[in-house]
Formats: sequence, structure tokens, C-alpha cells
Amino acid sequence: MIDIPGTPGTLTGLVLRISQCCFAAGSISYMVTSGGFFSFTAFCYLIAAMGLQVIWSFGLAILDTFALVRKKTLLSPVLVSLFVVGDWVTSTLSLAGASSSAGITVLYFGDLGSCSFEAECWKYQLSVALAFLCWITIAISSLTTLWLLASA
Repeated sequence: MIDIPGTPGTLTGLVLRISQCCFAAGSISYMVTSGGFFSFTAFCYLIAAMGLQVIWSFGLAILDTFALVRKKTLLSPVLVSLFVVGDWVTSTLSLAGASSSAGITVLYFGDLGSCSFEAECWKYQLSVALAFLCWITIAISSLTTLWLLASA
């Protein structure tokens, strides 16, 4: 297999996983601290998708750390196949959650003007922005692992 920046078991791969985890945790924290998020299904879905992303990214960050400390490679075809499937599933769920939440945010708080508390609107918007940043880093990981699998 070829050496691509962002591959599992490298420093850039660890940075991608930590950034995914931080963006997803930030998205969850801003959404949960806003009041009344549970009345919107899209916001609840975003929290579920970002929660899954935190678990997946944190687990792989631990695995990357282990590989870096022990100087092991995580490039066996079975592991890379697992990374590809996991990354693509979480990527799809995260994009769906971020997109649906962005649509609700724009519709209710922009077009309909039904946002009575400015601070709550900012929390929703910031949560959606962090979810999209999380998805960008997941997309990078997904494409990297798919490229690795294709080159095997």
C-alpha cells in the first residue's frame, strides 16, 4: 500500500480523528445547551449522528495513538476495509444530520422569523456549522481510506 497523508496509524490520521471528535462534540454541546432542541426531529437526528461520530472517531484516535506509540502499521486490507465502511457510514449520517439541521435552521429562524431568543439561534447555527466542519474532516478520512483500499 502507498503512503498517503491521513492514513490510519499516522500523525495526520490522528489529527483528523481528533478534529472529527472535537467538532462533533462541539456540535453536540452547542445543540444540547440550547433550549427546546428536542422539539425538532432534525436536531435530534444531528445529535444522534454526531454522538455516533464521537464514538467512532475517539475509538480510531485511540487506535492511531496505539499504532504510533508501538510503531505498528494499520494497513492490513481487513482493517482498511473496516475503516472504509465505518467512515462512509458515519460520513453519510453526519452529512444528512448537518444538512437537515441546516434546512430547519434556515426555515424556522431565517425565513419564518420565529426565533425569539437571539442566543438560541446562534447556538443552533454554530452547532450546524461545527457539524459541517466535522463532515469535511470525515470526508477527507473517507477518501483517504478508500484510496488506500483501492491501491491494495
